[in-house]
Amino acid sequence: MPPPKTPTIYDVARLSGVSIATISRALNSPDKVNPETRTKVMEAIDRLGFVPKAEARARALQSANRIGVITPFFTAPSFVQRLRGVAGTLSRANYELVIYPVDSVEHMQGYISSIPIMGNLDGLIIMSLAIEKTDARRLIENGMQTVLIEFSHEELNSIIINDEQGGRMVAEYLIQKGHKSLGFLGDIEPPERYAIHPVKSRLEGFKKTLEEAGVSFPKKNIKQALYSQENSRQAAYELLSMSSRPTALFAASDIQALSVMKVARQLNLRIPDDLAVIGFDDIDMADYVDLTTVRQHLDESGRLAAEMVLARIRDGSRALQHINLPLNLVERATV
Repeated sequence: MPPPKTPTIYDVARLSGVSIATISRALNSPDKVNPETRTKVMEAIDRLGFVPKAEARARALQSANRIGVITPFFTAPSFVQRLRGVAGTLSRANYELVIYPVDSVEHMQGYISSIPIMGNLDGLIIMSLAIEKTDARRLIENGMQTVLIEFSHEELNSIIINDEQGGRMVAEYLIQKGHKSLGFLGDIEPPERYAIHPVKSRLEGFKKTLEEAGVSFPKKNIKQALYSQENSRQAAYELLSMSSRPTALFAASDIQALSVMKVARQLNLRIPDDLAVIGFDDIDMADYVDLTTVRQHLDESGRLAAEMVLARIRDGSRALQHINLPLNLVERATV
């Protein structure tokens, strides 16, 4: 009995109803193929078990010594610190780091569809992106060792924090300090549909704790502010110019807390005498400006993710890990 025929790109073309050139684009430049066509191609590949030649070569070599990181906002300080943790660990293990920046849903789906079957990587770290069940299955079925950061999936390794608890910690701390008029500033309704947005959870924990303590928290004290400096400063100015302005402001990120501090100085408000300010993340700059903040161990999450993916590459039978990193409130000079 002859061995089963190995599926070819021509078989994929026939089943999907698209050209070979389109299939090549779907695999190598997925963001340049419309989502409907890309879905047809990937479904055909999955049904046939098609293995691109590049992947066959990579599997024969068994190791490409490359780990990919799919991430949005990769120039933001918190993401840079996570990447620093990843890069340091991979460098010591003689692995190359390859960054795949995401700026749209199509971009994200393209990477997650094509990377697992191309065989150019040994493992993958996905930061702050939600993974669908079909995405997880493709990663698993193609042997792509994967670690998620800021998102949890039962079939993949993950590292998360409890953002709602972080908001609770801030509220409890400010109440303990005697504040009764509090404000919140953050990217509550961000325009990006492709990324995880933890700000709502931080606000929810903050609100619940204030309600439980009987502390008034009117809607006017909550300001939506995009991550940019311009938006954050405008929101801070609106909060701090109110006749009954808050005596303490919780900014959903340290970068936005820095904008609050700048606006406060422009309005001749003394920190912390006239206004207490607290951030979230504990980026490097927070220590430099003496900002009180919630530390979420950014470098550590990157280091752990890299260690987890390398461990699974060495031994694919290792048990999955779901790590919930602790949060710490770091008290400095702004409260």
